[in-house]
Amino acid sequence: MNSEETYAYVRFESPRRHERGHFPGVFALANGLARAGRLTEAQQRFWRAGNDWYDAAYPTPDASFYDPERYPGAVSWFKTTATHLIERLPGYLELLAAHGVPCREVRSADPGRVIYEDDVQVVVVPHG
Repeated sequence: MNSEETYAYVRFESPRRHERGHFPGVFALANGLARAGRLTEAQQRFWRAGNDWYDAAYPTPDASFYDPERYPGAVSWFKTTATHLIERLPGYLELLAAHGVPCREVRSADPGRVIYEDDVQVVVVPHG
């Protein structure tokens, strides 16, 4: 990789595919732990406050963009310019690590066909 190469998008996701074939993102992974009742009381407070903050900080794309028949494999990516959102993710990564849930950072200049875009994110159908 060229050291001058820049990436416009970043995603934090599981290195393991979900049964629908995509790699679940950081929020889906954390939400899964919460739904399963695996969080400690302190982790539950962090997760709830974090999700509330993110819900207020940026728009949530309509669920139709994630319809597996219409948009197979569609996933969200942050724009790398959304630093105010990205800088709050380490707490989620620590939460996942505390439960042995792996999460990787992936960067791309072209993650797929854009089906939704706003100031801080895109939803794409991956290439191929």
